[in-house]
Amino acid sequence: MTNNDTIWVIVALVAAAIVIVAAIGMRRRARMRSTALHQRFGPEYDRAVEELGSLARAERELAARARHVEHIHFRDLTAADRARFAANWTQIQTQFVDDPARAVASANDLIKEVMRARGYAADDYEQRVADLSVDHGPVVQHYRAARALSESARNGQVNTEDLRQAVVHYRALFADLLQESGPTSRSMREAHA
Repeated sequence: MTNNDTIWVIVALVAAAIVIVAAIGMRRRARMRSTALHQRFGPEYDRAVEELGSLARAERELAARARHVEHIHFRDLTAADRARFAANWTQIQTQFVDDPARAVASANDLIKEVMRARGYAADDYEQRVADLSVDHGPVVQHYRAARALSESARNGQVNTEDLRQAVVHYRALFADLLQESGPTSRSMREAHA
């Protein structure tokens, strides 16, 4: 073997090593991204994978949701807002005794009102769910369940227990939206991570 051949073998080995190290690095970054998305979205991550049928498609969708939410100007609720919303929630619970279907509709309206106050666009249900999933992943399934029960109530297909469950689901999201640990505190959470 000549010196030239030896040099080419060494160059080839170095090039192969660089490719292997780069591949390992890319795989590690992909795993870290998956872990970060799973932690951020919680059960919504698994739902997206199942719904979209592919880990890569689900992660692209969730990353797109996160990018969209980064452009929303979120606002903290004032103490007066919190008190007003809490009083409205108490009225909804009282209303449930006499008119469960109307209480469920009122709960849905209150959720949209709180979302608007926080800075979410509250017009399109699918967009609300996508936006909520970014910072409220653990409770967004409650919103879906409440919505499904609420839709059934409008069609006259649910009983009082189903309506009660809808209110319970709405309450889980309502309580989460009223907390300070929502999207406005996201940058603070990330700074401490």
